[in-house]
Amino acid sequence: MTYDNTLKYLVEQYPEQFIRWLLGSEPRDIQILKTELNQEPIRADSVTFLQTANQILHIEFQTLPASTPPLPLRMLDYWVRLYRQYNCDIEQIVIFLKPTSSEAAFVEQFTTRNTSHHYRVIRMWEQNPEPLLTSSALLPLATLAQTDSPETLLQQIAVQVSMIEEAAIQQSISACTQLLAGLVFDTELVRQLFRREDMRESVIYQEILQEGREEGRQSELRLVIRQLTRRIGTINLQLQTKIENLSLTQLEDLGEALLDFNSETDLVNWLNNLAS
Repeated sequence: MTYDNTLKYLVEQYPEQFIRWLLGSEPRDIQILKTELNQEPIRADSVTFLQTANQILHIEFQTLPASTPPLPLRMLDYWVRLYRQYNCDIEQIVIFLKPTSSEAAFVEQFTTRNTSHHYRVIRMWEQNPEPLLTSSALLPLATLAQTDSPETLLQQIAVQVSMIEEAAIQQSISACTQLLAGLVFDTELVRQLFRREDMRESVIYQEILQEGREEGRQSELRLVIRQLTRRIGTINLQLQTKIENLSLTQLEDLGEALLDFNSETDLVNWLNNLAS
């Protein structure tokens, strides 16, 4: 999820640079389309749709080739839904991030009886890093490009990041670069070449932390609800709403307190004491 959020952030913040790289054209009238499509919506954090002129660029990032349903079928599914909704030319590109010998990373079409659907595949470890080094938003992806000297490449990228003049942009690009570099580089080497402060202070890193906290809270919430149901039976909607509004720390406290509950009254008293 960390890598998905990082790449989605880069594409949505700097769509022009991705369109120039992937389509080789000068972008006009760019719109970032929602990733939820009609007809029983499908979602994926690693998916971004960019609409420019009369074309949609659908970018799908994959850390690993394994996918359920299989990636070729997903690409066909996306194409059909996009075409039904927007009725325009659609360019689909799957970008594999981490080196793999899996055959799935080399498949570029969905084929079955009477149906064949093609899309582009980019394997980052086969890409020339030079075009990526000329664009600030693509510097994080350059860490995954082909090289005979990985450490030299990472040093070169670090220098390029340090030359970004606007502090906030430099901070964000540095954080994204460190996160993606972690896919292929030793963590200690990354720390030596980049400022850790950029990571901690960047917008994208704060978003990732916040998402992690929320995922932790939701996990704790599910656990507490299960334990309460076992302990005192079904919880009415009003009480459940109050529990859902608790912070992670409060949920953890409730998880300990409920071990002494014998009835719904104990839960009500605990929540009332919390509010007083």
